[in-house]
Amino acid sequence: MFFFFDKLNLGKGFRRYFEVAPALDLEHKRKVFRIRHEVYCEELKFEPERPDRMETDEYDRHSLHCLMTANNEEHTLVGCTRLVLARPEDPGFPLPVEHTCAATLDKSLYDPARIDRSRIAEVSRLAVRGQYRRRKGEAQTAAPIADQDYGTRENPRFPYIPVGLYLATVAMAKRNGIDYLLVLTEPRLANHFSKLGVQVSQIGGPVQHRGTRVPSLMEVDKIVKGLRFFMKPLYRTLSEEIERGYRSQDIEPWL
Repeated sequence: MFFFFDKLNLGKGFRRYFEVAPALDLEHKRKVFRIRHEVYCEELKFEPERPDRMETDEYDRHSLHCLMTANNEEHTLVGCTRLVLARPEDPGFPLPVEHTCAATLDKSLYDPARIDRSRIAEVSRLAVRGQYRRRKGEAQTAAPIADQDYGTRENPRFPYIPVGLYLATVAMAKRNGIDYLLVLTEPRLANHFSKLGVQVSQIGGPVQHRGTRVPSLMEVDKIVKGLRFFMKPLYRTLSEEIERGYRSQDIEPWL
């Protein structure tokens, strides 16, 4: 699904279509887990289906979750993502990327043992519901993004959903004192992010994980400061919505 945009105010354009919020209480978290089940279990078959139709794993107990809904009367569920934090009781326990890419990480670029574990997190489980993903050819991608999403000079478009989910996660990370973000993505994602002014540094060789994926690292402050001028209103809007969500929801245990 494409959305036309005004380069002068992507934030205003985002609010026209969508809303984002941190999923802090049980109601919002269960919406996140249901989206993940729909996308990862039922559609993509990446994970086994669950009787309760909620996709969860061991990392969710120490993760921050983000939920995107449509700006309509029904508040239709659109997508979600999460920020996996270090385990409070065992900070050295590997994050998902560190586990999956243990054999390919370049220790000269990224050494888990030399980083304050309280300042690093991983962006994962980004999922967009099927009716909001674009083309049949990319139906097997949880949150697709491609050059075509930006349209042409005469007919510009903007991929509000995947970019909005990523930047909302950045806003959550900054609010919670996270300096570095790990991500395991398709190799081409760095090129798409560079269009927006986001620097992504590859920190290891590719692995086979639901296709070819590469481990990468991003610095939160550099993301925020380096965003291209037309992206800044969007980030401000997302930050405001994340902050509003923290003030309006009760923080509850996962289960």
